[in-house]
Amino acid sequence: MPARRLILAAAMAFAAAAPASDPHPVVTYSAQANFEEVRDDLKLAIQGKGLVIDHESQIHRMLERTGKDVGSTRKLYAEAQAFTFCSARLSRQTMEADPANVAMCPYAITVYALAVNPGRVYVSFRRPWRPDGSAASKAALKEVEALLDAIAREALGLKK
Repeated sequence: MPARRLILAAAMAFAAAAPASDPHPVVTYSAQANFEEVRDDLKLAIQGKGLVIDHESQIHRMLERTGKDVGSTRKLYAEAQAFTFCSARLSRQTMEADPANVAMCPYAITVYALAVNPGRVYVSFRRPWRPDGSAASKAALKEVEALLDAIAREALGLKK
């Protein structure tokens, strides 16, 4: 048992010494717009890059359906959807740089409008970032981030 405690203490010390996580793990853009138009533009932006949408999640519907089960009736979103997809080239590149990057795939971009302000539409994605990655891994993930950023901006009609 003391060996387990020693290992646990060492692991905790290592975790405390590890580099801080990304201070901005989620990138979000917004615009005054119609949700359905932005959602459709997001789909077109993904497909326009030659990518196939694997799955569409109806996040707002799930939250409304399960709210009472978890003791909440608060409506957060007027609409909220997520699209998952992958890039064969970028995924291979990131995983060849570091097989642990498999956790970054598939990529996901969300589009949502808040219940309190349904006229403002948001597009967001998680930044694919690993502070412990090799230079090759970081470079590959930076390319994935650039792809996600370009798609999100295109969906809202934002220039870089």
